Amino acid sequence: MSFPEVYFVWLRRIEASASIGFHAFELAARQKVYVSVALILPGPPPPGDEVSGVQDYDFVREGVLRLAESRHFNLQETLCGEILDLCLAESGVLGAVVQTDKPDVYPAVAGVACRMARLRPSLAGFPWWTVNV
Repeated sequence: MSFPEVYFVWLRRIEASASIGFHAFELAARQKVYVSVALILPGPPPPGDEVSGVQDYDFVREGVLRLAESRHFNLQETLCGEILDLCLAESGVLGAVVQTDKPDVYPAVAGVACRMARLRPSLAGFPWWTVNV
């Protein structure tokens, strides 16, 4: 299978405060959520050191923080999906892998995480699960 040439930009562990979950203790207070995003971009990146030739990724951080503040989410899957929508709304983004992680849900558990991806048709069949976020 042949794929277009791509490169990745990662935003790792964006810390947000979210109203997320359906257990009583989760409904009582906002929780810390870490969000990591891998943007899949058409490659190779342009030569040189000019910002005008690359994808501006400020929208990811700002969008994640805005989404986390915007409403209550019962499920991490819903939050992941909305972040993927945000990423793929940007022209030039071929795909994204998003992981949310709630570190404070259970005692003696490092975290509860959800990882999802969305790809444009040019990347159909791409093994997104191999992308570390």
